[in-house]
Amino acid sequence: MRKEYLCVDFPTETVKEGTVRLRVPKLKSFVKSPSEYAPSKAPVFYNPVMELNRDIAVLAVQAYQHTVKHEIIISEALAACGAMGIRFAAEVDSVKEVVMTDINARAAEFASHNVRLNALRDRVSVTNADANFLLSSHSAPRKRFDVINIDPFGSPVLFLDTAIRALRDGGLLALTATDVASLCGVHPKACIRRYRGKPLRTEYCHELAIRLLAGCLVTTAAEHDIGINIIFSHSSDHYIRVYATAKYGARRADECVKNMGYVFHCFKCLHRETSKQFAYVNNEGKCVECGSKLDVAGPLWLGKIVDKTFCDLMKKDLERRPFRYAARVRKLLDLAGNEAEAPVGYYVVDKFCSVLKMPVPPIHQVAQELRKAGFHVFLTHFNPKALKSDVSAGKIKDVLCQRAETAW
Repeated sequence: MRKEYLCVDFPTETVKEGTVRLRVPKLKSFVKSPSEYAPSKAPVFYNPVMELNRDIAVLAVQAYQHTVKHEIIISEALAACGAMGIRFAAEVDSVKEVVMTDINARAAEFASHNVRLNALRDRVSVTNADANFLLSSHSAPRKRFDVINIDPFGSPVLFLDTAIRALRDGGLLALTATDVASLCGVHPKACIRRYRGKPLRTEYCHELAIRLLAGCLVTTAAEHDIGINIIFSHSSDHYIRVYATAKYGARRADECVKNMGYVFHCFKCLHRETSKQFAYVNNEGKCVECGSKLDVAGPLWLGKIVDKTFCDLMKKDLERRPFRYAARVRKLLDLAGNEAEAPVGYYVVDKFCSVLKMPVPPIHQVAQELRKAGFHVFLTHFNPKALKSDVSAGKIKDVLCQRAETAW
């Protein structure tokens, strides 16, 4: 086998991820202080922390391929060193072609080298071009992709319109957002500009972040008479991720838009409620539990953010994968699948205990007490100290206070 060379003027190393080998920048060489974010300093972007994201993406694309039952063509429009696209080609069954591009010439060179390193030149192509240019050039009916992955450093909204137009009827779109600070309400103006919705800095802000991204996707697709079905999503580390399928038709788009709405939140007693209208559900904008003024997040997606059947397909496929983070992926999928039918938002028990000035009990015992009281309770992947339930904030306080003098 002929040895492949890549001439670069900075330190590199070869890593193994999934079943592939990748030549990547040696990140330690680009950090001058502990606070620096190494991937952004390297000439070519590579983030080893995102291996979990790529593991889950492989499972999701494979689950999608099993549902459509035909060969698929994939677009990786922000290739970087090629890690995601190469793993799709090597690890997903029935991939006919992966089309990758990156506006960074060095990145395109790295991706091309890694394609050769893994002997995938027959199924993977790499170009040096702008992502929107690539997607726009595939917007014609017979040129569209079955799967499009948008995994940027920052927000994916700059690529939403072209990605939607380049996606086939029934195709899968995967989106990553790493600008979680804006989506979680640290920079609300940035969130409103980018995602067309107002965030809130609540204890369940990471779920609101997913719903804001999903809502932006739904409304953008609706402009093209395309309906969106959110089939999986998760919040991990410093990013959120949304997977959705698209179905053409104005009627489908209209039905999706009906699931847009608002979340109203009381910062004093932690009560929350949802509405599909930009109008307070009751009490003229005051909390029904304590009378304080409610704040609002949205417009955002109020529909499901996980499809349990799709999640089960991913879990089944995980059994044959030698992933480095298999245990973590399995736990995430278990929790996500279980909370698929849960209401919007989640309760963080620590937050209630802080308000009540009491010790924090084990989350599973709180869940058990609520189930005994007749409520549906779901643990959530968003926060190990949180739960989803159809119970009110006031009832959770009652349960905590009733057990405060007894040993949990």
